[in-house]
Amino acid sequence: MMKTDELPKIKRNVLLNPGPATTTDTVKYAQIVPDICPREDEFGDIMKQIGRDLVRVVHGEDAFTAVLFCGSGTINIDATVSSLVPAGKKILIVDNGAYSGRAVEVAQYYHMDYVDLKLDITKPADLGAIRAALEQDSDIAVVYCCHNETGTGVLNPIREIGALAHEYGDTMVVDTTSTYAMIPIDMERDNLDFVMSSAQKGIMAFTGLSYTIGRTSILEASRDYPTRSYYTNLYMQYSFIEKTGQMHFTPPVQTIYAARQGLKEYFAEGETAKWGRHQAVWQALVDGAEALGFELLIDKKYQSKLVVSLKNPNDTRFSFDQMHDLVYKKGYTIYPGKVSDLPTFRLCALGAITPEDIQKFYVVLKEALTQMDVQIPVQY
Repeated sequence: MMKTDELPKIKRNVLLNPGPATTTDTVKYAQIVPDICPREDEFGDIMKQIGRDLVRVVHGEDAFTAVLFCGSGTINIDATVSSLVPAGKKILIVDNGAYSGRAVEVAQYYHMDYVDLKLDITKPADLGAIRAALEQDSDIAVVYCCHNETGTGVLNPIREIGALAHEYGDTMVVDTTSTYAMIPIDMERDNLDFVMSSAQKGIMAFTGLSYTIGRTSILEASRDYPTRSYYTNLYMQYSFIEKTGQMHFTPPVQTIYAARQGLKEYFAEGETAKWGRHQAVWQALVDGAEALGFELLIDKKYQSKLVVSLKNPNDTRFSFDQMHDLVYKKGYTIYPGKVSDLPTFRLCALGAITPEDIQKFYVVLKEALTQMDVQIPVQY
């Protein structure tokens, strides 16, 4: 097999969208492997090790298990919402953004009993409102929230919300799709029962492998819960993996090899160093935006330090689509906002990127704004 440094270099694009993220060439080339049937023991051993490593990322070795699925991150929302609510009970969804709102949609599609606790999307979830909701409805058995609302960049206080959930005897489920393997997470210390992510985010691999990491005792208990889904039933997938070391249905083979490499690179960089790099990239994004006059949608003290949401300038010559196309031609990808009544765009600190990448990006962005004849600093 050729060494990676002997292989051709791949054009590097800097992805500032909220995922998939920029990857290393070593992760890309990890997919080039001999064909193998995923039912072979050799591949099963790889799956088992990935499961153990995914749990290790969130320091859950003693009491937690990784359940792997073939699909994008939303498959985890589907699996946790549909699988973890006992008969006759409800799920409380802390709804302060587009991605927690997606959990509401899942509950609606399964005709489940749920409480949609709508909160301000520009601030972290209100703990008082969550306590009041739990106090008012003893049928709530699961509390669900999003850690980093990727549509805005708001960071929710999951440790405190988890403590509230456990105070009322409820299961705590957190969508950590855009924080897992970036912001340090400790399952027990942070009062969490289930978290989730996808390979294209924190471990900087590729779309197609998603995973829910859950408290093993609750996974076992969920065998007696209503089965609302076939493909995404957590207990079915968990029990099959436990018995066979394999996914119940065909896994994304080459994507899993890339994920294995992504995990190797995660542990090599280190939890603290990796989070420090993401924070430094976020700071570079903020500094560059403010230098051009852009206004932040979310107060810095509420931000995850992974997503920067910027308000579109009040300039008739400004067009997000045109700006996107101009920077895209130079190797940079940016993404529109996800706030329905306010025109914004997002810049994200995910992936294998550095502050130096961001400095180069702002040179290109300034050139694009100048080409569009947008006033700099931008006006509101």
